[in-house]
Amino acid sequence: MCNMTFEELSGEHSAERMDSVAKALEEVLSSALPQGCITVGVYEAAKSLNVDPDNVVLCLLATDEEDVKDVALQIHFTLIQAFCCENDISILRVNNMRRLAEILGGVKQGGEPMDLHCVLVTNPQSSTWKDPALSKVNGFCRDSRCLDQWVPVINLPER
Repeated sequence: MCNMTFEELSGEHSAERMDSVAKALEEVLSSALPQGCITVGVYEAAKSLNVDPDNVVLCLLATDEEDVKDVALQIHFTLIQAFCCENDISILRVNNMRRLAEILGGVKQGGEPMDLHCVLVTNPQSSTWKDPALSKVNGFCRDSRCLDQWVPVINLPER
């Protein structure tokens, strides 16, 4: 069931709602990271989706301007998007990889940069995650799907 009309998702309310959802997304990522509920990387995400899709609560696909021309990456995105839609997993496009790297730390333990093109948020092993910020992001994704915008784009603002 949709919570908002097209008119409510466009115009002034749209900018305010996008800012609100971007802040909620930052909260989700910041709280999921210390719980070990983040999977980073296209291949790692694909493996995780294949093994336990019911545990995934959110999928982020992130790009920068130079990534738009990467055909292999776009094919991976298409397959991940299709899998997420088929399994009712909320999915967002994020267009500020630098800010995403700041939130998630940006480097692996060995000092190697992370592949932030795909980020999955999963439930903690101990319980099902009930987070108001996650509910807000998932509600935004659900409302967007009702308006035939299956993969909405979120801009993470600079801090």
